[in-house]
Order: sequence, then structure tokens, then C-alpha cells
Amino acid sequence: MSHLERAAEFEAAPRRQLGFPHIFVVLFTFICVAAAMTYLIDAGSYERVLSEQGKTVVIPGSYAAIDGQPATLLTPFIAVFEGMKEGSSIIFFIFISGGAFGVLKATGVLQKLVASISRSLSGHDIILIPLLMLLFAIGGATFGLAEETIAFIIILAPMMRMLGYNSMVAAAVPLVGAGAGFSAAFMNPFTVGVAQDIAQLPMFSGMGLRVVYWLVFVGVSIAFVTYYAARVKSPPVPGAAASQDVLDESPLSHSDRLILSAFAGSILLIAYGVIRHGWYIGEMSGVFLLMCMLVGAFARMSPNEIAEQFVNGLKDIAMGALVVGFAFGILIVLKNGSILDTILYHLEQLIGGMPPVLTAVGMFLVQMLLNCLVPSGSGQAALTMPLMVPLADLVGVTRQTAVLAFQLGDGITNIITPTSGYFMAGLSVAGVSWSKWIKWILPLFLIQLMLAASMVTLAYYISWS
Repeated sequence: MSHLERAAEFEAAPRRQLGFPHIFVVLFTFICVAAAMTYLIDAGSYERVLSEQGKTVVIPGSYAAIDGQPATLLTPFIAVFEGMKEGSSIIFFIFISGGAFGVLKATGVLQKLVASISRSLSGHDIILIPLLMLLFAIGGATFGLAEETIAFIIILAPMMRMLGYNSMVAAAVPLVGAGAGFSAAFMNPFTVGVAQDIAQLPMFSGMGLRVVYWLVFVGVSIAFVTYYAARVKSPPVPGAAASQDVLDESPLSHSDRLILSAFAGSILLIAYGVIRHGWYIGEMSGVFLLMCMLVGAFARMSPNEIAEQFVNGLKDIAMGALVVGFAFGILIVLKNGSILDTILYHLEQLIGGMPPVLTAVGMFLVQMLLNCLVPSGSGQAALTMPLMVPLADLVGVTRQTAVLAFQLGDGITNIITPTSGYFMAGLSVAGVSWSKWIKWILPLFLIQLMLAASMVTLAYYISWS
């Protein structure tokens, strides 16, 4: 073969495209990095006590070095299994809700509903974006809507595509909406409530300024997503599961209305249960399973057909559910290596010697970094507030400002960090890669970062109490 022939053959050969690694590869890499950190960071621990309210809290000044157990070669592999166990409740919630919405999707009623909405709004369906985001933001601010957004992404992903929006919009509406409301919440019992209780402040005190901050934070986030959605809007097309060339324009039948009533009733029942009775994903899973059976019955499906469509829904959602286990695996390695408290101790020492206003902003930044390691709002409050409250008293920062720094720092990284299981699962369900999401949300994240720092600074200067 001549040089020219070899060159031609080389040019004709398909070249491998360098793409972003699979989400499982990304998360397992983070697990390995966490394992390596157990050799680089000394093990340590704070003493903890059970408070009068039944919460396990840290004793300030009790940090001490301990004998740690660095990771072994098997640790990253075992961590995946342990992470699945740790996140099992969320994983099974995703499976059950995904199966239930598989039955709903099989009825075809979603296509009819989207067509009806599109006709009624006469091409102005962009208004759905801010309205839906506002509802999610209210949920985040009042009852800590977070993990529950996964179920809504399952619903919104096909509907948004049918209306002409892309998967990024489908993921952003619930994630950014609930995330913004959660971050600047005015009465979230899992963040504001727990933190104020530890700080010995009246429950949900400082409501006036919190509502103003919430309106600003949520308003900016809604504007960002709505502007993007308007730019990417294309003519409505059917969802991936539909085979028709145009949206189904047949009117809703009596059976369709019964199906939609079962769906809407389930959502309202869940909202009532969460707000009034403190329901969590166990009760929600039960309601979705009931909805699945009602929807199948109203659609005149046989029990076997309902089961088959439920299994199809499981298949569609499987990767998103398993992502949760990988994300929890990162935290398992850090906890078992006893390095979480060491990281907290050094961050506390870092901000303790700053001027008061910088200490206030530093608290926010520390909480933001720690949220990547402890992505539970109430868990992070129990871990950090017993340390941040005396530090705030010492340097002249009000306790209300310390609570604000905590909730903002805890919130804005929830939809960025790969250790946030529900967030990573939501992206997977919507079909959006983590790398693509990060590039897209980075401008909004920087805006939120500046807003949060400004809000903490203002709270310090007005001695908010």
C-alpha cells in the first residue's frame, strides 16, 4: 500500500469523538477522589449531644484529632453499594413514581393535554414557565420542596418537549424554581426552622426581610430561565413516545378527564399531606402507586397492562434512580474516613479572624462549600449552627444574619453539586448531562452568588435581628 493510499484510508476512517464522561464515570471519579482525601486530611471529630428538641448537635470547641481509617483499595467499590443503601428511600421513590408516570404516559392523555394548553394559550405558552417556577419556588420556601421535584421532571420532560422546549427547560423549571425558593426561604421548617431553633431565635422571625429577599432571588431566577426558554422555543412537536407528526388535537374524552382528575387529585393530596402532616417520600410513593392503579382503571387497562406499563416506566427511570446511590457513595467515603469534621474545623478557624462583615460573608461561603459534603439542609444546620452561633456572637454578627448565611449557602449549591442525589437524578431523568447543565447555569449561579453575598452584607450593616 502506498503512502497516499494509507493517508486516504486514515482520512476515511471514523475518528473517535471526545465526549464528556458518563455520569456514573463522573461520580465514581469523585468517590475515588474522596477516598484519596482520607490519606491527605487528618481524621478528627467534634463531640455531639442530643438537644432538648431531640436533635443531635455539635459542641463548640470540642474538636479533637482521632485515629482515622483511611480508605482501602476496595473502599470506592463498596461505597457504591453502601450509597445505594443510604439513598434507598429516594431510589425506590424514583422507581415507584417513574413506574406510575409510565402508566400515565401510556394513556396518551398528556399529548392531548399539551395540545389543549397550546390551543388555549394561542402560542403564548411561554407564560407557563414563570407560573410553574413560581409554584415550585413557593413549595421550596414553605415546605422544603426538593426531592419531590424528580416526580415533576418526569411529568414535565415530555410535556415541555411537546410544547417546543428542550430538556434543559424541563429540568430547569422545577430544579431552579424550587432551588431559588429553598435558598431564600422565608418559612422552610427544614432550614430556617431548624437553624433558628438552634440559634434560639423565635421560629420564622425576621419574616419581612426574608420575603423581600425571596422575591428578589426568585424573580431573578425566573427571568433567567424564561429568557432562555423564549430563545430556544421551537414549533410544538410530539413527545418522544408519540408517533404522530402533529400534536393530538382530538378533544379530551370523559375517560381522559377522569385520568387527569386522578393525577391532579394525587398532586393536591401530596401537597396537603406534606404541608399539614409532614409526609415524606414514603407516603408520596403510596399516593403515586394508588394514582397509577386509578389511571389504569380509568383508561380501561387490564391489570397485566398496568403492570407492563409500570415496568416500562421503571426502565425509563432506572439510570436516574441509580445515580442517587453513586452520589451518596461520595458522602459514605468522607464520613467513614472521619474527615468531614476536620474540614469544618479548619473552615471555622479560617473565617474566625476576619473583620465582622467579612466573617458574615465568610459564613455564607463556608456553608456553601460544606453543602457539597452535607447536602441535607437540616443535617447541615445541626452540624454547623452550634459552631456558627457562638462565632457570630464573638465577632458581632447577629444570629439572624448567621441563619441567613446558612440557608443561602445551603441552598444555592443544591442544583450544582454532584453529591446532591435528587439533583443528579433529576438531570438524568430529563436527559441533561451534568457538564452541559453546569455550563448553562453558571451565569445564574454567579448572579445568585453576588445576590446572596449582598443580602448577607446588608443584613450585617442593618444589624438584622
